[in-house]
Amino acid sequence: MNKLLAPYLMTAFVSLVGASGSFAAPLNCQDMVDESPQGIKITSSVRTVNKDVKGAFCAVRGVLEPRQGIDGKSYATHFEIRMPDNWQGRFAYQFNEGNDGYVKPALGGITGLKVSQYAINQGFAVLSSNGGHDASANLNEGLVGSSLFGHDPQARLDYAYASVEKLAPLAKQIVERYYQTSIRYAYGIGEGNGGRLAMVAATRFPSMFDGLLVGAPGLNQPRAALQAPWDVQILHRLSKEIQQQVSAKDLALLAQGVISQCDGLDGIRDNLVFAIDACQSVFKPTELVCHGKFDRDCIETETLAALINMHRGPHNSNDIALYSGWLFDSGVRSKNWRQWRLRSDVAFWDYQAVHHVLTASALANIYMTPPYDVKGTAYSLTTFLLSFDFDKDVARLTHQQKPFTASSLALMNPPDVQRPRLDKFKQAGGKMILFHGNSDPAFSVKETVRWYDFLDFYHQGRASDFVQFYRIPGMPHGQGGSSVDSFNSLEPLVQWVEQQQPAGTITAYTRRSNPEITPSMIGLSRPLCPYPSYAHYQQGDLRAASSFVCRGG
Repeated sequence: MNKLLAPYLMTAFVSLVGASGSFAAPLNCQDMVDESPQGIKITSSVRTVNKDVKGAFCAVRGVLEPRQGIDGKSYATHFEIRMPDNWQGRFAYQFNEGNDGYVKPALGGITGLKVSQYAINQGFAVLSSNGGHDASANLNEGLVGSSLFGHDPQARLDYAYASVEKLAPLAKQIVERYYQTSIRYAYGIGEGNGGRLAMVAATRFPSMFDGLLVGAPGLNQPRAALQAPWDVQILHRLSKEIQQQVSAKDLALLAQGVISQCDGLDGIRDNLVFAIDACQSVFKPTELVCHGKFDRDCIETETLAALINMHRGPHNSNDIALYSGWLFDSGVRSKNWRQWRLRSDVAFWDYQAVHHVLTASALANIYMTPPYDVKGTAYSLTTFLLSFDFDKDVARLTHQQKPFTASSLALMNPPDVQRPRLDKFKQAGGKMILFHGNSDPAFSVKETVRWYDFLDFYHQGRASDFVQFYRIPGMPHGQGGSSVDSFNSLEPLVQWVEQQQPAGTITAYTRRSNPEITPSMIGLSRPLCPYPSYAHYQQGDLRAASSFVCRGG
């Protein structure tokens, strides 16, 4: 953060959608291969165009710290930087989701944004990397291949946060060399694992970024993975055919029960439950149970009990919670929720759920110390999850032994994850916008609520001075569900950082292209209110965000 330059830079401020700034002419893009900072090798640089980017840009690709791991495999941090012609003095590190391992196009997109609103299209130079390992290095290992980097201690560390620590300052040098002037503002953008990385950066590198845009963060990510064996063991008690024990109809009935009992709590029945906290007190899932074999539109007792237990979250034999529970919300009927928790459409996975494949593989290879040896077949992963011991095996999330000198929880989490403070981030002038879908099946919004409540308590009710948190009803892990899942969270962050305009309500819209909204939801707009407030209907057009006020908090 160039605080000493801020008074001078502000006079040359360019708005988010304004005309091009007054910068020196950039270097010839092809010449950037000869402009590598020490420690980096730029492998290609070409000026090009792309359907997702308005205007031409200089694409620079390179590699940092190639090495051989203790597992005999080759490792390196590969990266891409896209530097647009309409640069506005901004830099964004795009933190990628999942197990990383490949360089996603550096666009600066995140859930809610339209393509035109991506960071690259708002004058940002955008960086993307593979997190220090190559996901294609172990393709012959089947379903566990993408997580086997977890057998190398340095690869674990790079994935956790070290690749960001090393690459960000060097990438900034490349951007500044190309444009021949200093970066005005630096941002980090990410969701899921990328959201976790952003929150780690806020604690470990508090002056690295002026603004952080965080979606559905994987806080306590190794503990979140415990939901995979928890679900499988619950479903297996119903029947060995895990994928078939909870039907789409069961989930639809559960979602409809939430809507029937809770939808009016926010002043209007519109298939959106904004008063989600009140809903958890009001909602009685037992009212949905079948009482006789001829009952229809009800859920069998054993199936309902399984769903309630899945929402409860993982516990050990002493009934101590190992991770947050999950909200009852309408998004449980979404395709995204089913794909994560019950059954996917991937034939290569034997149609197993995302949790039962990718999460299981990560749990065994990345989060457990030492790594658990599991074969790369759906059968082997299911066997691993069924045999998981919530007393003994959980200890391997906090265990460390040579060559692993830190546990996965110590590596993956912000150091203050249980009682966050972010003092240095706040003192450096950092701002954060955080959002999370109430129906997220991968990372519980309740864990994000817990984190924010602790932060707000520590700051005596003033956490919103530098962190704003928004919850989206009905939205799963990313867009989808019966939700208002189109919203621009980047613009208010930029205005907050660069113009000192605090982020308030954000207007969200339904998408006509979303097949999971009801016909009555087409064309709806609603305000996303800063937590703990929620949108409540006041008066006026039932379809318009302007007819709502923020209540609570």
